[in-house]
Amino acid sequence: QVQLVESGGDLVQAGGSLRLSCVASGSVPVFNAMAWYRQAPGKQRELVAHITRDGTRNYADSVKGRFTISRNNAKNTVYLQMNSLKPEDTAVYYCNAKFATTILYNYWGQGTQVTVSS
Repeated sequence: QVQLVESGGDLVQAGGSLRLSCVASGSVPVFNAMAWYRQAPGKQRELVAHITRDGTRNYADSVKGRFTISRNNAKNTVYLQMNSLKPEDTAVYYCNAKFATTILYNYWGQGTQVTVSS
């Protein structure tokens, strides 16, 4: 079993910064990919940032230039550095990790709330 636990969510003013962390515990493989998603009230969950095992990164257009995803495989941790936060970034942020052998294992954290006030 693998558990993902996020932390770092908070209330912050527009223009501020936050750093989210997600730690994997249990029988942890080296994940093929890790990612951050977010879900705002009344909206669908959306991909924010994605990083592969070799460090290739992709971002949603709405966060490019403001957010940075990174990972530490030795610590089974993925981070999301969020700068220049906007009220529209307000959402529950979820950590996701994928590991594939002959089947795809897809893990989710419980989420952490980020609220950006104007």
